[in-house]
Amino acid sequence: MAGKKEKTFKFVIVGGGIAGVTCVEQLLSQIPAADVALITAGPQIKSVTNYKQVSRTLEEFHVEEQPSSVLEEKFPNLTVVHSAVKSLHTQSRSVETADGQVFGYEKLCICSGGRPKLLTQDNPYVLGIRDTDSAQEFRKRLSTARRIVVVGNGGIALELVYEVEGCEVIWAVKDKAIGNAFFDAGAAQFFIPSLEADKPTVAAPCKRPRYTTEEPAPGAAQTFTAGRHSQGRSNDTTEPGSALGPDWHQGMTLRGAEQVTRRVLVEYQCEVEKIFTSEERLHSSQQTVKPESEGSWPVYIQLTNGKTFGCDFVVSATGVVPNTEPFLHGNTFALADDGGLQVDDHMMTSEPDVYAAGDVCTACWEHSPLWQQMRLWTQARQMGWYAGRCMAANVLSETIELDFCFELFSHVTKFFNYKVVLLGKFNAQGLGSDHELLVRCTKGQEYVKLVLSRGRMVGAVLIGETDLEETFENLILNQMDLTPYGEELLNPNIDIEDYFD
Repeated sequence: MAGKKEKTFKFVIVGGGIAGVTCVEQLLSQIPAADVALITAGPQIKSVTNYKQVSRTLEEFHVEEQPSSVLEEKFPNLTVVHSAVKSLHTQSRSVETADGQVFGYEKLCICSGGRPKLLTQDNPYVLGIRDTDSAQEFRKRLSTARRIVVVGNGGIALELVYEVEGCEVIWAVKDKAIGNAFFDAGAAQFFIPSLEADKPTVAAPCKRPRYTTEEPAPGAAQTFTAGRHSQGRSNDTTEPGSALGPDWHQGMTLRGAEQVTRRVLVEYQCEVEKIFTSEERLHSSQQTVKPESEGSWPVYIQLTNGKTFGCDFVVSATGVVPNTEPFLHGNTFALADDGGLQVDDHMMTSEPDVYAAGDVCTACWEHSPLWQQMRLWTQARQMGWYAGRCMAANVLSETIELDFCFELFSHVTKFFNYKVVLLGKFNAQGLGSDHELLVRCTKGQEYVKLVLSRGRMVGAVLIGETDLEETFENLILNQMDLTPYGEELLNPNIDIEDYFD
C-alpha cells in the first residue's frame, strides 16, 4: 500500500471524458455540497454542449474540449486532480495517482473509457487516431502522402475515407460491406456512390470556432466511442488524451500530396496478414508484391486476400477495448466477455461502492428487448448521467428506477454527409430469422429500413432527411400490431405521421 491519504472525498470520479464529466455534473447538481474529486490525466476535459432532446429517446449534442478550470468555476466543491491513476485499492478505498498522491473515497466511479486496438504497438508507420494529438499527427503526415491504407470498419474509418482528399486510400474491411456495425449491406450500397463522387463543397459554417484552426473543431452530433489514448508519445497506454469529439475533422484540411480529389479502393473481407518495410521486403524472397505496388514505398501491408500494397502509412481504426488498466491489479472485479467491468442496473461493479460508466463498463443487467450497448458518445453521456444519479440516490437513501434511455437504443449521427438515425434492433440484432424487413430507397436522397418481428416494429435505419424518426420511435415503443398496414408503412405517398399521431 502506498503512502498515506492526502484527503478522502465523498465521491471520486476517474476520467475526464464525457462519462466522467457528465457523472460529476449530475452528482453536484443532486448534492451541491458534496466533496467531489475528478482525477484526469489530460489538461482538457470533454463537455457536452448544445444538448438537444430530439424525441423521447433521441438526443443530439456537441462535444467540446475545455480546460478543466471551466468545471471548477462552475462547481466550487470540485477538486480536479491532473494525473493518471496508477493503482486502485478497493480494500482501503483509495486511489493512487502516477505522481504518488493517494486519495480516499467513499464512492468511486470509473469512467476511464476505451483504448484503441492498434494493429501493432511500435511501428512508426502505423498510426492510431484517437485523440486530438493523434488527429494532428495524422493531418501532418497526410499532407505529404500519396497513398494510405485504412484498416477498420467503424465510425472513425467511415469518416476518414470520406474526408480524405488528394491521396489514394486503400480501405481494408473485414466484412462483406462497409460500416456493418451501423447499417446493413443495403445501406452500405446506398453510401458507395458518395465515395466515388467528388465531395460537395460545404460553405464553412459561420460560428465561433471552438479550437484554433490547428485543432479539429466539433460540428454536428456524431459519435465515436469515448476513451483515452495518446499515440506516438510512449508505450504507456494511460497517457493523457480523451477520445475525439464529434466531427473532429471539421476545420481541418485532410489533404494529401496528389492532385486527385478522391480515390478509394475498398478491399472486402480481409484482414492484415503482415506489415513490413521496403528493406524487409527486399530481404524476403517469398514476398509477392503486385506490379501496381512496385516502386518504393516506406511501408507495405499484406492482406489476407493475398494482395500487398505499398503506402506512406497505415491508419489503424480497428475499434477500442475497455481501458480497465490499472484498476484490476489486487482487486476482484467481475469482467464481461468483452473485457469491460461488469455493472448492474445501478451502474455498480462487483466491488463495494465502486461504480463504472461509459466505454470501460459492460451493461450486465437484463436488457430491454429493444436496447443494446454500443460504445458510442450518446451512451457514454447517458451512463455517466445515470451513474451520477445512482450514486446520489444511494447516499440520499432514495430508490431509483433504471432510466428510460435504456428502454430503446437510439442514435443520431452523420456519415458521408447524410443524417443517420438508428433505432432499436436496427440491424435485427439477436432476432435470428424471425423478422422481416421493409426497405425504401431513393438513390442519392434517402434510405429507410424497418425491422418488423411478428407484425411489430422493433428497429429502423433512417438515412437522409426523412423526418420519420419520431413516428417510428413511437411505433417501436408502443409495440402496436402493424400487420394491417403491410408495405403501406413505407408508401411515400402516404403521410405516415398522420396515421399514428
